[in-house]
Amino acid sequence: MATLAVRAYRGLAVTLVLMALAVFVAAGTTDYWQAWVFLAVYGAVTAGLTAQALKRDPALVRRRMKGGMRAETAPRQKIIMACASVFFVALLVVPAAVRRAGGPMLPAWAALAGDALVVAGVAGVGAVFRANSHAAATIQVEAGQRVVDTGPYARVRHPMYAAALVMLAGFPLALGSAWGLLPLIPLAAVVNWRLVEEERFLAGGLPGYAAYAARVRWRLLPGVY
Repeated sequence: MATLAVRAYRGLAVTLVLMALAVFVAAGTTDYWQAWVFLAVYGAVTAGLTAQALKRDPALVRRRMKGGMRAETAPRQKIIMACASVFFVALLVVPAAVRRAGGPMLPAWAALAGDALVVAGVAGVGAVFRANSHAAATIQVEAGQRVVDTGPYARVRHPMYAAALVMLAGFPLALGSAWGLLPLIPLAAVVNWRLVEEERFLAGGLPGYAAYAARVRWRLLPGVY
């Protein structure tokens, strides 16, 4: 357990350092209060989520740590994850580059609202973790896995992606730039591509998923999609 915790927090620390480098290098300065607040908020809530997951479900943490382009086995999923990574970085770099170029910056209240979206998104991910221990970072079906239709899964079929999109929408706003939302459009398209592929896989490999998908109509947002 101690080794798992060290690996989990080390991975989080590396992620935060890389995010900070992307932002401050693109901005050309560390005199960027929005970035410092954003990184502090994101680091705090993700550390808290990690602590809860380690306490409640270490197996889930192990599954989540086996993610990313290299962990995918299907070539199409590798492409999807590569595209997602590019647009994820763009959500950080574009707002910082706009600031460096002297572009329009959002008022302080809007940046703080972006931080609130980050918190809300991470809270949504936490709700998914509590409902579904098999919420892996790769598309797979494990022995003994069953369809989860409680908690957020009772409303939408992909609450993890929905929560992640809320969180990611907060990134550029928290960094002070509405222009930074532009990469969210292709990123949302990539997420949709992945969830469609995931549904096809689960319908063929997870007993009861097809019936669940027919019963829970909406993929991401009730009443919309």
